[in-house]
Amino acid sequence: MNMSPPDRNYFEALRATGATWVRLVPDKWKGQGGRDFLIGNADDYQGLVAADLATLRRVLDDADAAGLKVVLTPLSLPLLRWKQHNGDKVDPRLWQSFDNHAPARHFWSDLATALKGHPALAAYNLINEPVPEYGAGMAEHASAEAMRQWYTGVQDGPRDLRRFYSELIASIRAVDADMPLMLDAGWYAAADGFNYWPAPLADPKLLYSVHMYEPYAATSAPNQKRTAPYRYPGVVPFGEHSERWDATRVRSYLQQPMDWAKTHGVGANRMVVGEFGCMRRWPDCQRYLQDVLQVLEQEKVHWAFYAFREDGWDGMDYELGDGPLPWSYWQAQEKGKTVAPPRSMQAPLFAPVLERLKAGNR
Repeated sequence: MNMSPPDRNYFEALRATGATWVRLVPDKWKGQGGRDFLIGNADDYQGLVAADLATLRRVLDDADAAGLKVVLTPLSLPLLRWKQHNGDKVDPRLWQSFDNHAPARHFWSDLATALKGHPALAAYNLINEPVPEYGAGMAEHASAEAMRQWYTGVQDGPRDLRRFYSELIASIRAVDADMPLMLDAGWYAAADGFNYWPAPLADPKLLYSVHMYEPYAATSAPNQKRTAPYRYPGVVPFGEHSERWDATRVRSYLQQPMDWAKTHGVGANRMVVGEFGCMRRWPDCQRYLQDVLQVLEQEKVHWAFYAFREDGWDGMDYELGDGPLPWSYWQAQEKGKTVAPPRSMQAPLFAPVLERLKAGNR
C-alpha cells in the first residue's frame, strides 16, 4: 500500500525474494483528476481518470517486466471511500441501497474494459476488507450461528455481500470472461467471515480471501503503546471475551475458511490469505509469523504477507528488524532528503517469510 507508485526496481527487489505475485493497491497514489485516485471522486463517479489510468498502466508494465503477477485491489469504490481517506470513519453509503451499488458496477466495468489483456494481471480483488456488517446488528467475531441468523435478515438486500459481489462479477464478465476474481470475506476479510455464506458463488474462476491479524489487540500498533503489551502466546481480548492465543488457536481460527471451502467443494488453490502480519517491534512478531505460515503452508493455499517495503509506514517492514530506525534516518527526513531505511533481507524477523518464498511455498 505504497504512497507513491512503485517502480521497476521495487518489483525486481520483491521478485528477488522468490515472490511471484503482489497485491497492488493504488488508492494512496496522488490522483490527477480529483480526490480519489482513478475514481476521481468517490462521491460522484463519472468515469476513470485518464491520467491515473496511464500511471496504473506504467506500474503494471514495470511489474510485468520484473516477472511479477499483480492482483489489483482497490481500497475504495464509488460511494465507499476507504476509512483512512474518510476522516477515519467507515463509509456506509454503498450498503444503504441497491441504487448505491450501481456506480461500483460501472467502475469495475470501466476498469475491466480498460485493462483487459494486460499481461501482468493475475486477478482483480474486487474490494479490500468490506464491512457491510458494520453498524448493522452483528458483532465482529460473532458465533457462526449468530452470523447465520443475521444473514437471514439481510439476504438479498443491499448489505448482502454475496449479492453485491454477484453484481460486480456480472459487470466484469460482460467484458472479460476469463479474469480470476478475488473476493474478500466480510468484517474486514476476517477468517470467520465466510461462516455465514450458505454457499460459494457459481463462477469457477473466483478465489476466496481472508486476512490474518488476529488477535488484533496484540498484533496491531495500539498494543505497542500499552504499559504492558499483550504477548503471544498469551491471553488477549478477542470479540467480546479474552482468550489464550497460541499456535493451536491460530490454527483453529484459520481453519474456519478452509473448512468452509472443503464443505462446499472449493479447492485449496482457490483459497487465499491475502494479508497477514504483525508490528515488527512487537517482541513476539517472529513467532507469530512462523505459526501463521505453518498453517498456510500445510493447507497449501495462496498467501501474501503485509508488507514489502511500504514507503509511508515502517510498522510491518520486516527487513528492518525489530529495533527502532537510526536517528540518522530521521535527521535526513527532517532535512527533506530521500533516504532508504536500513533494510536487510537477512533480518531474522523476515526469515519465516523469506524462507518460504525462496522455497516456492506461496
